[in-house]
Amino acid sequence: MPSPDDADRRRAVAPVICYTTDALPPVDADRIARVRSDLRAVDHVRVPPRDAAAIRVPAGHVLRIACPDGAQVGDLNLFADGNLSERFYSGKTRALHGTHVDVGDRLWSGFPYLRPMATVIADSLDWYGTDAFGGRVHDVIGTRCDPYTAHLLGGGDYHHCCHSNLTRALADATGLSLPESEPYVHDVLNVFMCTGFTADEGRYFMKASPARAGDHLDLLAGIDLLAVLSACPGGDCGAEHSSDTAVCHALSMEVLRPADDVLRNWQTPEVSGYDGSHGR
Repeated sequence: MPSPDDADRRRAVAPVICYTTDALPPVDADRIARVRSDLRAVDHVRVPPRDAAAIRVPAGHVLRIACPDGAQVGDLNLFADGNLSERFYSGKTRALHGTHVDVGDRLWSGFPYLRPMATVIADSLDWYGTDAFGGRVHDVIGTRCDPYTAHLLGGGDYHHCCHSNLTRALADATGLSLPESEPYVHDVLNVFMCTGFTADEGRYFMKASPARAGDHLDLLAGIDLLAVLSACPGGDCGAEHSSDTAVCHALSMEVLRPADDVLRNWQTPEVSGYDGSHGR
């Protein structure tokens, strides 16, 4: 279509941030400092390459996700332990904090709960920032590699993509069947993944993760959590995913307990105060 006479004026309209977050409850920096000052490991699970595992994280404890052996991307699902209906809402987290999460950002649950499930309190990759391509780490943009899209685009069935890995691990953790578990699997936090959008077409891209052995991301659990993590079959996602081609490494999840005085005074965030009437 031909450009209208006022095309430049329309393009020049200044953007408006959709959600101003000044009214959000502030992150308690003093409490985070107290948490980080005295941590001891109380639980640990290894996430095998091209597979997933689950771990429970009590409120007030820290979930440390780490690359023990080398660069590896992980797809994370979070649930309220005991209530799978309350689960991580990547879209609202993205709307509130941006396309990639950093220290101080919170991971929010979906409706009707909408409360901070966890807060990012440490990130060994916080030095990376934004690269020349617009890439950043720990995105809430992508979904998760899955067998349905793989079948649509390439044919065949691949069973160790992140969606299937998460489904199996959730079933194992809860005792549900695979058909019962699958609807609860949701869009993820792409831990250690380096992603962005191309400047010319706005296409979602991935590039090799900058993570190395020893890198980690720490999440402070606001509520009792069930965390399910897949070690992506794409490895560092520098070439492809949903295949057995990439070099893959294990991931680890470790639960760290803070000092007793931190836990004694722990306050679990309340669910949304909206009355749920929806105008009726």
